[in-house]
Amino acid sequence: MSTFKQHSVLPGFNLALGFTLLYLSLVVLIPLSAAFIYSAKLTWPEFWNAVTAPRVVASYRLTFGASFAAAAVNAFFGLLVAWVLVRYPFPGKRLVDALIDLPFALPTSVAGITLTAIYAGNGWLGQYLEPLGIKVAFTPLGVFVALTFIGLPFVVRTVQPVLEDIEKELEEAAAMLGATRWQTFRYIIFPAVLPALTTGFALAFARAIGEYGSVIFIAGNIPMVSEITPLLIITKLEQYDYAGATAIAVVMLVISFILLLIINLLQWWVRHRSTKA
Repeated sequence: MSTFKQHSVLPGFNLALGFTLLYLSLVVLIPLSAAFIYSAKLTWPEFWNAVTAPRVVASYRLTFGASFAAAAVNAFFGLLVAWVLVRYPFPGKRLVDALIDLPFALPTSVAGITLTAIYAGNGWLGQYLEPLGIKVAFTPLGVFVALTFIGLPFVVRTVQPVLEDIEKELEEAAAMLGATRWQTFRYIIFPAVLPALTTGFALAFARAIGEYGSVIFIAGNIPMVSEITPLLIITKLEQYDYAGATAIAVVMLVISFILLLIINLLQWWVRHRSTKA
């Protein structure tokens, strides 16, 4: 009995899949595995003490807390910026649209130095904020500002194409049926952009967790106050504490993977719900 083998429309699938797996192994899997293998040199008590030291826990709290807050703020304002760029013509629109990508092209160290110069006590904005009791530079607030700056383009560039593809006929039909602008946005536009908005949030959050260059200048790097986890890893490497650095890196990897998995499950749930609706 002969069997029928269905071939893919696109040729070279097996070869392309092999190159893909090889590339991912060399670039992603092997380096990540090396971190786990190196941290295995520590005994369990040594590993636990390395990753739960008060200074390390404080860096976790600041890194993940500031990253989540910055991604949430970017999700709101990124949607607003994308809405303005898509729906309203105004002078200088092309310039504003190009400026959105500036954090992508700007070296992170330059961004950190610039933000520090602006928000320091003698900076352009800092000299007016500090008399009001708002100290940005060298505080956790400065970390939040830097992470917000580098994360905004991820949300805007993810949501913008979806807004452009929404058919205006749906909004016109809703208006003809008596829906207000808020009802049209809530029941038609927002469900359509929610999967893309969740994706933009995830990308901004993931980028913020691993951000280093733009943060170290404005953070001040004060232990237990404004020290982020990536900087703590670099500090341990400079002290030749490779096992301790990889132990902290493993914890960061595991927590980041769990959070991104939860976000991906949320994305799937949103898409599934919107498809059923």
